[in-house]
Amino acid sequence: MRKRTKAHDSRWGIIQTRPRPLWAGEGSVSLAPAAYPVLLGIRQAIPMVDAALRRLVRLAGGVKITCGDPGIQQRLEEFLSRVPVNGINHGLGSFLDGHLDSMLTYGNGVGEMVTDEAGTQILGLFNADPSILRVKEDSDPLEPDFLVQQGVEYRPVENKQWLLYSAHDPAPGQIVGRSVLEGLPAVSETLTVIFRSIRSNFERVGNVRYAVTYQPTAEDQPYAGERARQIAREWSRGMESAAQGQVQDLVAVGNISIKAIGSDNQILDTEIPVRQLLEQIIAKLGVPPFLLGLSWSTTERMAQQQTTILASELSYYRRLLEPVIQKICRTWMGLNGVYSPVTLEWEAVDLQDQLQQAQAEYYRARAQEITSQEGNP
Repeated sequence: MRKRTKAHDSRWGIIQTRPRPLWAGEGSVSLAPAAYPVLLGIRQAIPMVDAALRRLVRLAGGVKITCGDPGIQQRLEEFLSRVPVNGINHGLGSFLDGHLDSMLTYGNGVGEMVTDEAGTQILGLFNADPSILRVKEDSDPLEPDFLVQQGVEYRPVENKQWLLYSAHDPAPGQIVGRSVLEGLPAVSETLTVIFRSIRSNFERVGNVRYAVTYQPTAEDQPYAGERARQIAREWSRGMESAAQGQVQDLVAVGNISIKAIGSDNQILDTEIPVRQLLEQIIAKLGVPPFLLGLSWSTTERMAQQQTTILASELSYYRRLLEPVIQKICRTWMGLNGVYSPVTLEWEAVDLQDQLQQAQAEYYRARAQEITSQEGNP
């Protein structure tokens, strides 16, 4: 069968507001942002950021696949629970955790359905590194073309139908997503500077340096140099003995003053600036403070509102994952020669949501009962 040309096969022409390149293959955009090392450094330097992203991944919860045909559903559930992931894990949940983690950190989640050479069955799922992939700017935005790094070159991905791609909050007209950490490098750098200064201050406190001052009298002026050297030797000997756990007194004649260097300076209170910076980070990530172990005073009403905001964030992340899950299910069905509509049912965020849902259903049923009683006296 003759392969159709790009002009007839692509749906690129129906989007009139998309800028046209001067020639095909003019350029490509990396799926990893320019600040790729910076974003990774933020997670490594600030444990709270790493903990918040891990909380979001865990709270996203699992998903239940429901099919219209019970026989197909049983086979599909068995496949999704046993499919190898990255060669070391098993199950769709492990793949989705890595996919969402990459999407939150770098703005893009890339995966692949690994098949046999004939392309007749799915052997496993693989979480790819976004930094080695690029998307062509002149490709169809509805079916983008991807390039993979091979040595120093980027070559087109031959079988892009096996790729699983998700973008977090892409800008209008763009295919590449944006990291949830976007806007935090400056805040994180300031917070790191404060932590580094705290470390330096405590190192200085734990490793005291002394200033020994000898003020000779008029009678001692001829021997001032010799006595100063003698005091320095005895002081050094005493400090070496103290380091070995031995106490040695310093006995000297004359006006001698000993002070700890920096003892007059006070360590700055960093609680307020650190909290202000952490508030910026928490506001960006959308994780309530109590989930990160922060004992900030908050009312019950505020905690409920924060939980509601978190639930909306998780719902958004789940919507980004649903096309990936649907594609995996459709591909498996197509390779096995079966078909059945697939419905995704996500787990509740927590028990509190289940309790509130049960209370709402009870109040709704109670209201219907009262209405029916009033209508039939």
